[in-house]
Amino acid sequence: MPDPAFPFLGVHATRGVDGHVHAGPNAVLALAREGYSWGTVKPKEFLSTITYPGMLRIARQHWRYGFGEMHRSLSRKAMVKQIQRMLPGVEASDLHPAGAGVRAQAVKRDGTLVDDFLFVDQGSGPGSVLHVLNAPSPAATAALPIGREILERLTGERIAPLA
Repeated sequence: MPDPAFPFLGVHATRGVDGHVHAGPNAVLALAREGYSWGTVKPKEFLSTITYPGMLRIARQHWRYGFGEMHRSLSRKAMVKQIQRMLPGVEASDLHPAGAGVRAQAVKRDGTLVDDFLFVDQGSGPGSVLHVLNAPSPAATAALPIGREILERLTGERIAPLA
């Protein structure tokens, strides 16, 4: 049940290989770049994030949404209410905390979310560096078309897709 304003969010249910159903996501601002729990706080990194002009613009526009995500992250009752929109039979007792992931989301200075890969070239010729930012998932980073794009940007060679 995605929210059109944030298509990468919304309730989903995924059955794991162990038979358990994982419900989520719950997207909250991490308190550290590798903040996999509420207890992982790195003040310098967090301050850098919340003072970035793009983040300030997003926060001004979507602060209610952000607080709602935080509320669902901290309240089992709020989370089950959201999940019940898709799976009405779910009860609070069915929910068990699971591990968290950190998904880096590139944000432009104007507050626009970057929807796809962002390629940033530094330099040209030998010794140049190509940064691949905002990779949406591990599967996407392993995709052959992305590999071809990186190769083309680094070498200038056009590689034909496999038939």
